Formats: sequence, C-alpha cells, structure tokens
Amino acid sequence: MRIRRASEEDWDRIWPIWRAVVIEGETCPWEPDTGEETARAVWMLPPPAEVLVMEEIEEEAEADEAADGLPGAVAVVATALLTPSLPGLGNHVAQAMLLVDPKRVDQGGPRAGAGPYEDHGPYGGPASPTRGRAGGHWESVSRQAAEEMIDYATDLGYQALQVHVVAANPKLVSLWRSLAFRQVGTLPAAYRHPWLGNVDLYVMYRFLPPRER
Repeated sequence: MRIRRASEEDWDRIWPIWRAVVIEGETCPWEPDTGEETARAVWMLPPPAEVLVMEEIEEEAEADEAADGLPGAVAVVATALLTPSLPGLGNHVAQAMLLVDPKRVDQGGPRAGAGPYEDHGPYGGPASPTRGRAGGHWESVSRQAAEEMIDYATDLGYQALQVHVVAANPKLVSLWRSLAFRQVGTLPAAYRHPWLGNVDLYVMYRFLPPRER
C-alpha cells in the first residue's frame, strides 16, 4: 500500500468510498443521503487540511508489473482527512478521519491489542514510526491504511492524533486501541446510530514520535 496527497482528479475514485462508508451510518457523522456536491465540499478541503488516498496495486496487475517492469493497475482503497484539531496554539494536534472501502475491509476485523503499539505510556505515545515495517497478509486493509496515515501525519510534523470513534463500532474501537490510541473522553449519546439510536462517541488520542529530519 502507498499513500499520497489527493488531487481534485482523485475525487471520482474517492466518492464511491465516501458514499459507501457514509451510507452504512456506523462511522461518519454525515447523513446517509448526503449528495456528491456536499460530500466533495466537506472532504476536499484546502490547506492546512491534508486529503490523502491510499492505493494498492491489484494482485494480477502486480504480477504483470513484476514480469514486464511496467506499472500495474492501481486501486484507491481508502482516503483520509487530516486537519489541525485547533487553530493557533493547538495546531500541532491533528484531527483525523479515515474511510476504507467496505469491499476491501477484512471481514474478520482487527485483532484487539495486535501489533507493536501496546503499552507505550499515557495516551499511547510516543511510539516508533511504522513505515518500513513488514506487514503480513493477516493485516487488514484498515490497519495498513491507518498505519500509513499515522506515518504521514508524523512526517507533516504533527505531535499527536485525535480521532472520534463511534462506541457501538467495536471493530474500529479495537483497531485504534491496537494502534496505541487511548480513550481520553466520551461524548455521551453524541452519535445518532441508524438502528441503535443515540450512542456514545469516544475521543481517542495518541502522541506521535518526533519527525525524522
């Protein structure tokens, strides 16, 4: 998987993922019937926001690339949005949102406590960057995308990441905990779940390692 800054031309590949995740109603705050024009306006934000895409080379194309040395077919499997959590004196912390193509998510879900991020002190940090760490096939696309986003935020110079996680989504809660995020707050009944009614929203937080210079 590789990560890069998204361009306006990427929207046609971001929109199907954005729409599929929002329609599920278990992750994002936007209404399931949000139209494309509104979606583009709330996601494709200008700097200092960073809109990212995560790409994978399709398996068959990857084999072809190895054979002929030419680039294979690339699929966008996730998109992320990083924005300063607060202006001015709070802009060293990023608010993060990550949307993964539901068709690509490992149905087994992330393993609670998996990975090299356990017990790194209060609020999960600091921990070592993940880039360059070999990942086995057991890793879900969600986990790989999250790791890429964490590394990208580190490279941008952010000192910490904050995510809001729907408490009724145990797979996502487990994923972020396994990546050293700690629950630092709860917003009671702050999320209108499509079939569970009002549920809690967790504020999860982790420090990032110093940027390599």
